[in-house]
This record gives sequence, C-alpha cells and structure tokens, in this order.
Amino acid sequence: MADWLSAIILGLIEGLTEFIPVSSTGHLLLAKTAMGLTDPAWDTFIVLIQLGAILAVVALYFQRLWGVLTGLPTKPEARRFALSILIAFLPAVVLGLLLHDFIKEVLFESPAVICWSLLIGGVALLVVDRWTPTPRHGDAMNYPLLTSLGIGVFQCLAMVPGVSRSGATIVGALMLRGDKRSAAEFSFFLAIPTMVGAFAYDLYKNRDAIDASQAGLIGIGFVTAFISGLVVIKVMLSFVAKRGFAPFAWWRIAVGAVGLALIYIPH
Repeated sequence: MADWLSAIILGLIEGLTEFIPVSSTGHLLLAKTAMGLTDPAWDTFIVLIQLGAILAVVALYFQRLWGVLTGLPTKPEARRFALSILIAFLPAVVLGLLLHDFIKEVLFESPAVICWSLLIGGVALLVVDRWTPTPRHGDAMNYPLLTSLGIGVFQCLAMVPGVSRSGATIVGALMLRGDKRSAAEFSFFLAIPTMVGAFAYDLYKNRDAIDASQAGLIGIGFVTAFISGLVVIKVMLSFVAKRGFAPFAWWRIAVGAVGLALIYIPH
C-alpha cells in the first residue's frame, strides 16, 4: 500500500475516533499493524496527526474559547474555567513525562493489551451508561474544581493504549455527576491541552528523525484528521443525547473480541 494512502486511512481513523469513547490510539495502532507499517516513524505519525483532530475542536468552539481567552483579565468565570481545565490536565502531564518511554516502547507494541483494553473498557462503558449517578452538573464550563481534578485522574487511564482518552474522561465526568452532554463537551475541551502537549513533546523528541517526506505524510494525515474530526464533533453531542454511549461500548467489545480471536486462535 502506498504511504500516502496509509496516511489518509490513518488520518480518517484518527478524526473519526478521537472524540468518541472507542480509543483512537488503539484503533490506529491496530490499523497500523494490520497494514504492515512496521517503521517506528509511524508511531510518531500517529501522535502528530492527533493535532489535526484537536484543531477541529478549536474551530467549532472558537467563539466560546475566544471569549474565555479575552475574558481572562476581567471575568472570574473565564479564569475559573481556564483553571478547571489546567487542573484536569496536570495529572496527565506528570504521569506522561514519567512513563512516556515505557508507554511508547512497551504498551504501544502490544496488540493484546490494546484489544483487552478495548473489550474491558467497552464493558465498563456499558455499565456506566446504564447506572450513572443522578447528574448535578450540566455546564462543562462550570464544573467544580474537584470534579475537574477527578476527571483528570481518570484521563490518566488512557495512557494504556485502547482505554480511550475521551472514554476515560467521559466516564470520569459521568461518575462525578456530570450529565452526558457536558461530559462529552468537557472531554472535548480537555483534549486541547492534552493532545497539544503530547504533540509538542513527541515532535521535540523526534525532531531529528522527521525528514521532508515524513512531513508530507504528516500533513496529509493532519488535514484528513481535521476534516473528519469536524464531522464527528458536529454529530457527537446530539447522538449521545439520543442514544447514550452504549453503541460505542458494543463497538469496542466487538473490535477487542475480534482482535483477541485473531491473536490467540491458531491460524
């Protein structure tokens, strides 16, 4: 398969899965393995194109985010929201710096870990979707600071490939009394610093390994992830409000089960 076609496929997978609780990284790593992309540069590609999907959040929520940014000097609610996101972001910063090499060199290379994470996470999402506590918080921009910290701790679970960053943060928000819509929106907002940080760190770590040809492939994946991410975000909130998270849970279980069958059943 041509490299440019692989870049488009991976970009589509990233954009379509980044904001739904099915694990974009897990799907990307399984797709990379299935397509025979063994060059370690593709692992860096997977991290770097995630910024394209994150820019989709910025584009769609630009007015609200710009209002927060310009209101920081004068509006207490703007400062409180910014602090809320910062508090939720910090646990991933600490653990990410400590465990980065182990995650990239060990967990990223284990399809079995990814499949088990998808399956177990799907079951957990089914349980939470059906038996969530009664919501107390309906505005993602006004979560209590302790709730934001708790969601940030949940986000750290997503350092295991296959767990899903959006899935972990949404489950955390639901368990801490957020409603489904605000849980999804808070997950979108928290994705911005989290994925920008991951992008910047991986770009710095691999700055000498990225040549002109790889930059072109990253650009293709980046644009594809941005466009497909726009589509997903636009339909995600209304879909969740009507159907909940069960469809995503069953998809995770199906993908994880098929993957484990391919790994463990003799061919």
